[in-house]
Amino acid sequence: MPIEFDITLSSDDMYRFNMYQTYSGFHGWFSILFSILIFVVAGTTYGKVETMYTLLYVVFAVIFLFYQPVSLFLRSKHSLAASEVLRRPLHYAVGEQGFTVSQGEESAELPWGQIYRMVATKSNVLVYSSRIHAYVIPRAQLGEAYGPLARLANEHLEKFRCSMK
Repeated sequence: MPIEFDITLSSDDMYRFNMYQTYSGFHGWFSILFSILIFVVAGTTYGKVETMYTLLYVVFAVIFLFYQPVSLFLRSKHSLAASEVLRRPLHYAVGEQGFTVSQGEESAELPWGQIYRMVATKSNVLVYSSRIHAYVIPRAQLGEAYGPLARLANEHLEKFRCSMK
């Protein structure tokens, strides 16, 4: 018997997905480490160089630290506002064959063999169809269906492609 549930995405859900996508990879970690390094340079050179240079170091560190999250927040709001498809509810049916996602008359199937990876974060379940494209399923809306979904995923996906407990 398939597990069925409806999901309506919010800009917060999209933002959390974008933050996970960015900061779970090299680029996100690099920007954080680079910001910390610039703060360290600002602290160690304070009083040894002109105050303007120290101030510039701090400004660059703040930009590197906060630009990406703010940009992702604005992009999430914009992408949800610009897409009629993302604003409307999606119906999911998950069974032995894989995922079926439908909206109105449109439907798409994603067999288990074509799922690149499936990850559960604190707030979302991400079903990747490729390295960068994923179905975002908010855990709050998933409710009690999370347990059966995690069991199905662990049964049908190799261990390295499934991070759900």
